[in-house]
Amino acid sequence: MTAPKIDVYTKFGCGFCYRAKRLLDEKGAEYEEFDITMGGPKRAEMLERAPGARTVPQIFIGDTHVGGSDELAALERDGKLDGLLAG
Repeated sequence: MTAPKIDVYTKFGCGFCYRAKRLLDEKGAEYEEFDITMGGPKRAEMLERAPGARTVPQIFIGDTHVGGSDELAALERDGKLDGLLAG
């Protein structure tokens, strides 16, 4: 089975973004990062994909909107992140 596509929307200097990316890196997960520091079309895309989301990071694994760094860490704590990353 192919691993799902992972999208991470971040901003420059964001500690929560760093933490989330570090966890994904530790898991060996490949992800695409979109820096929305200056706004633009990727910020609009993030808001469309995650209505009501105003903070970063916003993480999507496949079709699942995980949320932010805390939600990603909670999935890891609950033993659910590996399954989600595996597809």
